[in-house]
Amino acid sequence: MKGSVSVLLIVLFVSCRSIEPFSIDYMVPASVNFPSHLKRVVVVNNVSDMPESRLLLREDTLGVNQLVRKTVYYDGVAGLVAESLAEHLAASNYFDEIFICDSALRAGDSIPRESTLRKEEIRELTENFGVDVILSLENLLIKSVNTITFIPEQYIFRGTWDVTVYPTVNIYFSHHDEPVTTICAVDSIFWEKYGNTQASVASVASAKQLMKEITNFAGSVPVKCLVPNWKTANRYTYTSGSTDMRDAAVCVRNNQWDKAYEFWEQANQSKKKKLQMYAALNIAVYCEMNDKIKEAITWATKAQNLAREKEKIELNADSLFVHQLSDYYYITLYLSELQTRKKNLAKLNLQMDRFK
Repeated sequence: MKGSVSVLLIVLFVSCRSIEPFSIDYMVPASVNFPSHLKRVVVVNNVSDMPESRLLLREDTLGVNQLVRKTVYYDGVAGLVAESLAEHLAASNYFDEIFICDSALRAGDSIPRESTLRKEEIRELTENFGVDVILSLENLLIKSVNTITFIPEQYIFRGTWDVTVYPTVNIYFSHHDEPVTTICAVDSIFWEKYGNTQASVASVASAKQLMKEITNFAGSVPVKCLVPNWKTANRYTYTSGSTDMRDAAVCVRNNQWDKAYEFWEQANQSKKKKLQMYAALNIAVYCEMNDKIKEAITWATKAQNLAREKEKIELNADSLFVHQLSDYYYITLYLSELQTRKKNLAKLNLQMDRFK
C-alpha cells in the first residue's frame, strides 16, 4: 500500500509541474554477507509437511457487497518451494554451483514441527554434495484470501486473490553445528479478475497453474535476502524554466545525458533561485545514473536548501508536515533515497568482491 500511495503522489506531482518522470534500476545489497570463498550451495527441504496440499481454514465474515470471502492455507508444497528457491538462486549467478536435495528430511514426522538440522545431517549434506553452504527451508506458511465482490454501480463482479507467503530459511556453513543466521521473509502477490457473472470470477487460473505461480513466487521471496538484487525506483527531472532546461529535456528524451548535463550546468549559473534548484536536482539525478552517489547527494542537498528557502520552510518539527506536492517534499524524499544508497555501498561492494 505504501508503494501505491507513493506512485499516486508522484503522478499528482507530475501533473502539477513540468517534469519528466522515469524509472531507474540499481543494485541493493542482500541482508546476509557470504564470505567470497563460499561458492557451492545446497538447498534442502526441512519442513514437516501435512499430507494434504490445501486446507480450507474458514469462511470469513463478509464485507460490504462481498459474496464470498474465504481464507485458505496451502500445505504439502515445501518441496516445490525449495526447488523454486534453488532455481532462483541459480538464475542470480551469485554462487558457482547450486544443488537441490530431493529428500524431504522431515518426511517421517507424524506431527508437524519446526526443527533445525542435526549435526550429523549437516555433515552428511556438506560431504555428499561437496558444498560450503546449506540453505534449509525450515518453515513455510502460505495464506490465501479469496473474495468475490459485486459492484452495483457498474453491475460487474470482482474476484481477488491475495496470497501472502512466509518462508523461513536457516543458513548453515560447513563445520558449524548450528545455523549461522535465519531468514524470516514475507511478501505477497495479488490477482484480480472482473466479469459479468459470479462464476466467471471464481478463479483467476486453473488450480494447477495457480499452485505453480504461488510456489514459484514463494521460492523467490528469500532470494533478495540472500544475494544482491536489482531495485526499480522512480525518478524525475525538471523540464521547464529556461531555454537550457527545455533543450536538456530534449536531450534526455534522446538518451543524451552528457549533453543534457551541459545545459543543466548553464542553468545552474542563473541568478534565479528556482532555476538553480531545478538544475541542481537534475544534476543530482545525472550523477546518480553515473554511480557518483556522493556527488549526487551534494547536488540534491543544494536543491533541498534552495527549495526550503523558496518555500520558507523552518527547520523545526513543523517542517515534518510539509505539503506533499511541494518541491521540498520530493527533493527531501529523493535525498533520503540517495543517503540510503550511500549507506549500502560498502556492504554491496563487499558482497560483490567475489567477482573481482
